[in-house]
Parts: sequence; structure tokens; C-alpha cells
Amino acid sequence: MDKEFEEQALNYVDKQQQPNNVINLQLYYMFNKSGKRNIGEPPAILDSGLVDFSRFQMEKFIQSKGYLKAKVADTITIKNKRATLLFTTTEGPMFRIRKINDSIPDVKVRNLFRANRNKFSHLQPGGRFDTDSVAYDRDAFFLLMKRNGYYDFFRQYIRFVGDTTFSSSIVDLDMIIDNPADKPEHPVYTINNTLITISGSNRRNTGKADTIQVDSQFRFVDYSHKFKPRAVTDYVYQIKGDLFNTDMQTVTTSRLSELNVFINVPNPTYTKTADSTNRLNTRIDITPLKQMSEGIEGEFLFSGGRYGYNIGNTFTDRNLFKQAVALQVKVNYSILYDNGRNAATSSGIENQDFKIGASLIYPRIISPFNVARPGKHGVPHTTFSSNYSLFYQNGLVERTSLINSVTYDFLETANKVHSVTPIDIEFSKGSIDPVAYKELLSQNRYSYIYLIGRTIFTTGSQYTYQANGNLLSTYGNFTYFRGALDIGGNWLSGVSKILNTPRDTLGQRTIFGYTFAQYAKAEVDFRVYHSLGGERQFIFRINPGIGVPYGNSTQLIFEKNFYAGGANDIRAWLPRTLGPGQFNRGTAYGTDTVTRQRLKYLDQFGEIKIIANAEYRYKIANNFFGSKLKGAMFMDAGNIWRINKTSENPNGEFKFNNILQSSAIGIGTGLRFDVTYFVFRLDAAFKFKDPQFNGSDQWVLINHGNELFHSGSFKNAYLQANGENYAFMQLNFGIGMPF
Repeated sequence: MDKEFEEQALNYVDKQQQPNNVINLQLYYMFNKSGKRNIGEPPAILDSGLVDFSRFQMEKFIQSKGYLKAKVADTITIKNKRATLLFTTTEGPMFRIRKINDSIPDVKVRNLFRANRNKFSHLQPGGRFDTDSVAYDRDAFFLLMKRNGYYDFFRQYIRFVGDTTFSSSIVDLDMIIDNPADKPEHPVYTINNTLITISGSNRRNTGKADTIQVDSQFRFVDYSHKFKPRAVTDYVYQIKGDLFNTDMQTVTTSRLSELNVFINVPNPTYTKTADSTNRLNTRIDITPLKQMSEGIEGEFLFSGGRYGYNIGNTFTDRNLFKQAVALQVKVNYSILYDNGRNAATSSGIENQDFKIGASLIYPRIISPFNVARPGKHGVPHTTFSSNYSLFYQNGLVERTSLINSVTYDFLETANKVHSVTPIDIEFSKGSIDPVAYKELLSQNRYSYIYLIGRTIFTTGSQYTYQANGNLLSTYGNFTYFRGALDIGGNWLSGVSKILNTPRDTLGQRTIFGYTFAQYAKAEVDFRVYHSLGGERQFIFRINPGIGVPYGNSTQLIFEKNFYAGGANDIRAWLPRTLGPGQFNRGTAYGTDTVTRQRLKYLDQFGEIKIIANAEYRYKIANNFFGSKLKGAMFMDAGNIWRINKTSENPNGEFKFNNILQSSAIGIGTGLRFDVTYFVFRLDAAFKFKDPQFNGSDQWVLINHGNELFHSGSFKNAYLQANGENYAFMQLNFGIGMPF
């Protein structure tokens, strides 16, 4: 028998007769002694009745694959109170199809079948007589009929009759499509009028309703008084006069659900008109969701004496202007502490970051140009957003930025999403602490002064393409791709040249008295997801990017650079503390401990990024205190680099012959607590290869792993040279998957 069928047949063994997962079983014994909890998996007890049932199901499955004479026998062996089940198959000959005939008295149906059969059929002369293929063909033609106006068509009209000759192991197959009783043909239906009813807040159709006859097709009845007709009619894809099409029924249901303003949108229902015109009146009954909602998210990280958290809140009004327009207001606050700071520098707070933003999201394309009817593959969106951020780093810098943009999102297919931001206007301003300014100046760190301490104005445009993002929560085999292109300053450059605007002290053009940035930036996120069976999965990710300043700029602005480290990147390093390249910022700041303390959290940046991640995900227990417990093992590698050699970042430039030497590697393991609606994540990551060192000294975990949880000669030498403790391990706690 085919190896494929052998493996599939084992799935027909009753679940209660399959061996326990060792971890799930131990969790059951550990937490269920009192009988009050339901954690883990109870032991599988031998049941001869279920064994015989499993044997019968396996036999039916093998026979369905063309082995019509197959028999399955079972054997039970018991030793030390443990049972071993052995199922033995005698498969017999495999039956093949000799010829296929059809008998379809309805001429239109016959023509439809014969014109499309080769596009969907799994049954071919010479092929295996597989009852699964028979069922597939029946379902495929049933759907074809439902897509072509045959509202009254049922699967029962389709019959397959096989004439088997056991001696020669062949099957002659007849496909029969009967007509309805007392009718010469199957009727074809078209769409007529559509009634849309929206329930009130009590989910009942009571009280006075807003009733509007929209046009010759739509009648709109709203008991909630919260919607205008267009919020719904734009996403009804069954147009008056069209043939009934079950796909348009499904698309209508899906798009109304994606608006995120209705509860469990049911499929439209149909009634036939009283006359003999074969028309269908449509009814859509929907109930609004609660209009306002809030969501909280956060992360916690810990490394040595440094720890911090990031917490955010999102407020959503789902139905502004009665048009299913969403207003989202997001507030986010993050803070980083360092208990190892010099006591003279006060509270231990290293940096704080506050962000607030508002977005107005329309479920359609808002444009001065006419666009095609939207939403065949998904609801398009137009997003107007404004975001303000304030970043403060103790003793170093205070930065504010304001970004305003308009973005269009639309789907090419169900798996392909395009996002276009034609206009993005950004204003940012930095103020460097006077003492820090002098220290940076004395060390010739002009890039940092230029980046974090300047005021700049720019406009840009972005384009993003994403494929298979809708598959990320599945366990199949697929690839994910996201590519982004960001270009800024070209329009301002043209205006400044035409108007001959003044230049600043560095010779750069200004607009409204402010320097503007000119740049091009590209980034790719490519992942391969490979299923290992069940909920086991291996993921490989490569995430390169490059940004190039040109024209009016000699450097990328602060917000457009790349940074490495953090809970979703190279997890063994704190955010923005890795690189660039082999740059060692601790020793680069000299021996002055005050200077090193002040500058040690200066963000490390680069114009080039290459990050790679490999992660194995698996299930540990189905029930762990109400959640599904999953595990992960991972390896992260990569870094950021400067495009050119700079005196302020020695050994930080990108060189092809030095990629491996200048790349970091982190390894780790983690737990994921899946509570259906979201996932809590706890990752412990360890520095394995640290590029700030040279040669074999980079392999810190191999050479100095004995100092993982206590001090020794390596940590003492690092403290002396860098003015801070070396942290092998980084703990990250967050919500959601890392990628």
C-alpha cells in the first residue's frame, strides 16, 4: 500500500486509543490529583470496542482509495499493563477507471458540465477509482451550478454509478444529473430586490426605524438609527438582474463582516417572487457591534540590572459619521530603567518614550478619481493619520516628531495586499543636553549631533506589497513576503530649486526655514513556514534593508535609520543597542565613567540591515490553566551597518568580506500562552556570538558560558573596560508572536 495512505490510515485510530503525549500526561498527573482541575491529558485506556471501531474505519478509508477488496485486522499485545496495537492490512488489487460516461437530459446543464469538466474533475480514465475524488467532483459541479444561477439545484441530483468487474479490477463510471421532478429542465434564477434590516441595540426589530428606498433594488430599514445605507449597500455584491451566484453571496457576507461593525453577519436569505419570472428577493439581517471598544497591549524586558516595559491602549469608535468609518486613538508609553546607574544620576530612569496618534479609517477608497467597485477580494481602506511622539533620554536628548499621512490599502487577490501612501509629511525636532553636546563634539561624533539634535521637515511617499499575510495564523506550508519602498524629499527638492530657497550653514536647501531630507529606503521581510505535522512548525525569516541619503542630505534622518535588537528582532540584545558592525561603543567612549554612563544608551544606527531568524514552534499542552501552552526554540543572527567608513563608528561599516565576522548570533527558548484571542509570550535569549569582540573571543557563550549567572574574569574585565556589566541573557515578555 502507498506510504501516504498508510500514514493517513493511522489518523482513523480513535483518539482515545492513541498514545499520550508524555508532557500532557505528566501535567495531568501533576495538577489533577484533587480532581478539581482539567489540565493536561488523561491517560488513554484500552477499549476493545474502540479498537474494533478504529479497524473498521481504517478499512473503509483504504477501500475508498481504490482497494475495494481491502481487509484490516487488529492485534492487541499487553505487557506490564501497557497495550500495543498492531493493524495489518491485506489490500488486494487496486481498481482503476476504464471509461466515464455522462447522462444529463437538461441540454444547458449538459453543455455547462462538458465545457467545464476538465477544469475541475479529479476523475480520469486510467486513474485510481477513489471515492474521495467522486465526492470532490460532485461538490465541484454542485458549486459550478450554484455560481451560474441554479439556486434550486441540490447535490442529490448528481449520481455516480460504477460498474465494477472484480476479475479485472476495472470500473466503468456513469455520471448522472437528474432533472427536477415534473420539470423538463433546471430553472435559472436572477436577483431582484434586496431588503437590508439592521437591528436595534436590544437586537430586536422594534420601535421606529429609519426606512429608506435607496434605489430600484435596495430598501434600507435601520432600527439602530446608526447607519447610512451606503455603509452596507457598497458591499452587497448581488446586483439586480444578475444571475444568482453563491460566490457573491459569500463575498457579501465576508465584506460586511470585515467592516467590523456587525455581529456574526449571516448569509443573505432568498425568497422566490410570486410570479413565474424565476427572480429572487434578497434579505440581509444584521446586528451592530458595540460602537466603542478599548484594547491594551504591552511588553516587558529584562537584562541584568536593566529592565523596562512598553504599554499601550487603543480606543476605537467603529462607526463614525454613520458610515462604518473607524476612529482609532492610540496611546503608548515605554520606559527603560537601569539599576546599575551611577547613584549620582538619580532615579535610574534611562529613557522614556510617549506616543499618541489618531487615525480615521474609511472602508473605501477616498479619491478625486473614479475607481472600480471596491472589495471583491477584501475591504479597501483609506486612512488619514496623525501621530505625535516625545522621546526623552536622561542627560542626552529630547526629541519630538509629528507625522501626518494618507494611506490606501487594497487587495489584488485574497493573498496579495497593496498599501500606498502618496503623501507623508514629517516634522521632527531634537534638543541635545548641553553637557552631552560638548562630549559628543569632543569625540567627533558629528553624526549623532546631526541626527538627534536637528530640526527637519520632509515629505515622502511609501509603497508596501504583502503576500500571504492572511496565512500567518495557520500551520500549512507557505511563504510570506513583505516589501516596502520609502522615497522622500524629491518634491521638496524640486520646489526649493524652482524658488531658489536659501541654504543653511551646511549648504543644504531649506523650506520654510527648515532643512528637508532627501532619501530612498527599501526593506524586505521574507519568511518560509514549514509544517512538521499537528501544531509543529519551522519558520525561517530573512529581513534585509538599505537606506540611502542623496541630493539635499548626507545622512538618513533619525527615524529612517535601521536599528537592531529587541523582542521582535535579535532578542539577546536590548532594543537599539547592537552594532553597527563590530563597533564597541563602550570602549569608544573612553575611560571617563561619567561620559560612558551618559552616552551608553545612545541609539546605535545604520543604513544597512540584515537580520535572519530561525524558529521551531511546537505544542506542549492543550490545557494549561485555561490556555494552550506552546514552546519555541530560536536562533537570531545579523546586524546593522554604516554604508561608509566613519571615525565615530570604527569597524561599523559594511563590507561583503566581513559579514560573518561582524554579525551577531543569539539563541534561546520561549513559552507561548495561547488564550484564543491573543498570545502571551515569554522568551529567554542568550548572546552566542558578539561582534564587538574579535576572532574566537566573539563566541561568548562557548568561551565564557560558565559566567552566565555569576561574575568571573570575563565579566570583570568587561566591566573594567566598558563601565557596565556584560549581560548574557535577555528576557522578553510580550503579547503576540515575534514575527
